[in-house]
Amino acid sequence: MLYYQNWSRSFRYFIGFAACFVVIAILVHMNKVSSFDNYMIHFVQSAESPGLTTFANGLSLIGSSKVAIGISIGTMALLYFLLKHRLELILFLWVGLGSQLLNTLMKLWFQRERPNFHRIVQELGYSFPSGHSMAAFSLYGVIAYLLWRHLPRRSERILLIMFAVFMTVGIGWSRIYLGVHYPSDVIGGFAASGAWLMLSISLFEAYKKRISS
Repeated sequence: MLYYQNWSRSFRYFIGFAACFVVIAILVHMNKVSSFDNYMIHFVQSAESPGLTTFANGLSLIGSSKVAIGISIGTMALLYFLLKHRLELILFLWVGLGSQLLNTLMKLWFQRERPNFHRIVQELGYSFPSGHSMAAFSLYGVIAYLLWRHLPRRSERILLIMFAVFMTVGIGWSRIYLGVHYPSDVIGGFAASGAWLMLSISLFEAYKKRISS
């Protein structure tokens, strides 16, 4: 029997993220988040300006598949050739590909239409959960996890976490600002990707512990 006290920290985080996603998904399915979504969209878009639009477009581009693939290739090269971490490379691929597959399946399951308020850019496909948000959380989350142990200074680790949080939150914000996602899409994407990332790390750490014992 598995006792809560024996669960790894990453597995506990997985349970927390998964529970958050389930709650958000139920509220979205029951259409109980309209007031929150509308308020947040109005609040974010009320600051619209040419400069902010350019900034949001840039962040959204960074969160796109093409740029994410480029960042992923660079990270994989770093893991394989410089750090000589083949096992970590498998984790990196597992998290990224799994997140993309989960997003595709969940969008087909929920089939939520995108916002039809003020769209600064046009986007096709379903809305929930946000693919950009899931990809950002998975990509920068797993990069932070893998690089953390290789940074000797506390200040460097803090900067790494700050960068990962800024990129993830910034990309999610850009999708709301540009009018192509509801805030609940973004939050749901963070929760879903967080659950997948934490489950993957939990399994990875359990496997490493097993082969080293």
